[in-house]
Amino acid sequence: MAINPMKLLQFKSIWEQFTNRHPKFPQFMNAVSQHGITEGTVIEVSISTPDGKNFTTNLKVTPEDMDAVRSLQDAQ
Repeated sequence: MAINPMKLLQFKSIWEQFTNRHPKFPQFMNAVSQHGITEGTVIEVSISTPDGKNFTTNLKVTPEDMDAVRSLQDAQ
């Protein structure tokens, strides 16, 4: 699979804008990465809409998930 360099630059710009609007999110991700996510870790996501609806889901990290994360880290 070929990576489009222009798409990477576009993503970088979008990510920088996102982190400028939400500076605590990268700090949170850095804290998580320092303590490490290991197999068996449960990741939970909760969304609350302005009209009061709530959505929550979770996943348990599998060995395949860890392989995917390592592959992404190696690509940096």
